Amino acid sequence: MKAKVFFTLIVVAFLMVGCKANYPVAQQSGKEDMAYLVFVGPSETYGNGSKLVQVDIDGVKFDAKVVKPKTANRKGTQYAVATGRRNIKVTFNSQTVYQKQLFLSSQETKLINLP
Repeated sequence: MKAKVFFTLIVVAFLMVGCKANYPVAQQSGKEDMAYLVFVGPSETYGNGSKLVQVDIDGVKFDAKVVKPKTANRKGTQYAVATGRRNIKVTFNSQTVYQKQLFLSSQETKLINLP
């Protein structure tokens, strides 16, 4: 009889743990007036993020990782830039591979496809 009561208490305890309420997790969103760039290119040329490209946005220069097209939406490194009309120039091995003037909207993620 004691074993039956003990077994029932264990089953009830497991059921109570399984019915735990899941509270929503606070999600952090980006800043309002920012747009995001993800640089996408073939891994044969740019490696798997190991080789960096040099990016010039309106005179501000930085290095960026290039990701494969298949993983761009999940694993791509996003670079935050101000919204509005921007002149973007991407160089790799001292050669310009992308140059364009883009209009970036608030909270927009723009994929820059490199050859």
